Amino acid sequence: MPKKLFCLSILTVFAVIFASCGGEDNSSKERDPNLPVLTIALREGIYSDVITASLPKFESTHGCYVDAVLFSEDDLHSGVVDDAVNPVGQYDLCMVDGSWMAEFTDKDVLLNLSSTGYVLDEDIIPATTEICYYEGDVYLAPYYGNVTVLLYNKQLVQKAGYSGDDINSLDDIMDICTKTRDSGNIGFMYRGDSNNNYVVDFLPILLSYGGWVVDENNNPTVNTRQFRAAMTYYLELIETGRAESRDDLVMAIANGAAAMGIGWPGWYTPDETSSADYSAITGQVHDGDIAYNANVYGIWTIGVPKNSANAELGVELLKFLMDPKNQYDTIPSGGVPCRYSSLKDPAVVARFPQYEVVCAALEGGVYRPVMGNWSDFYTILGEEMGLIISGEKSLDDGL
Repeated sequence: MPKKLFCLSILTVFAVIFASCGGEDNSSKERDPNLPVLTIALREGIYSDVITASLPKFESTHGCYVDAVLFSEDDLHSGVVDDAVNPVGQYDLCMVDGSWMAEFTDKDVLLNLSSTGYVLDEDIIPATTEICYYEGDVYLAPYYGNVTVLLYNKQLVQKAGYSGDDINSLDDIMDICTKTRDSGNIGFMYRGDSNNNYVVDFLPILLSYGGWVVDENNNPTVNTRQFRAAMTYYLELIETGRAESRDDLVMAIANGAAAMGIGWPGWYTPDETSSADYSAITGQVHDGDIAYNANVYGIWTIGVPKNSANAELGVELLKFLMDPKNQYDTIPSGGVPCRYSSLKDPAVVARFPQYEVVCAALEGGVYRPVMGNWSDFYTILGEEMGLIISGEKSLDDGL
């Protein structure tokens, strides 16, 4: 079940937004029963916040209402998949994590957007669109450019003798975290609260060693030299810190209790006065090594369920949300478009310098494996990683 339901209509939201400008309070007015109502399924958090803030304009220009249902990640996945078996679905647009694409195409969840004439324009960072196609047609659009970054505390990094620009390798990360621990603070923080988080936080390290979790045929490649080396490094790295939930991890790094951790742009939006910042992970183990693509995509795409009762209007909403100007306007409230026109805009970079980092990470990112049983895969792998980290299994036995 969704955690909360926001009914965002032009009648209610405009009253809130424009009250300070002398707008008329229409919050007591009832909806016009003759206007269509769209229901959309969104991932809760900043990802949904930037969409819901855009909805009043769409409602106004298209003569409709939009109800946004907010889910946790797991509930969003199951809610959309379970609804896909119904002849007429509940949802007219949904957010989709890239790792679900294989399952969604296997189960025929999504509308073929190419059949409606929709195309992904050239302003969108090309690598982010890879997951959006199936058999040459477009089924998804990359809306929120979530990608792993190295979140760090500026003061603790400086105390260790570095700046953000100097973190060029895994060796540098280890050095900073070891020095931070030895000085009485927490070095590296990681998320140990789910099997998925065990795996995702580790993937940038694995990629930096030239490894991956599956081969080109989606067969497991975890018991390998690269995986073993990456896991050995990771076990030493996390000894400098401890596991925490996402919110506690961000808070600890922001307030100077911890030096760094793997993060996502949607968690934290720094400016020039912020105590924390982030950088792209270089993909090098040692300075001067081969630099592998090591930034993992967590991009939130948007699509239209095939069984939508309002598919035509749902496509119009998708086009509206993907419009370059509308996406640009989401940046002050935490939006991260997968667009060059947004992330390389001089005014944006001047205010949010870290968006250059995000752009670089998005250009060289890696999607998690496109496989229908990915959730089963990471559950097994994460469980074994947890046993290795806790010492209940040896590295050899776990792999």
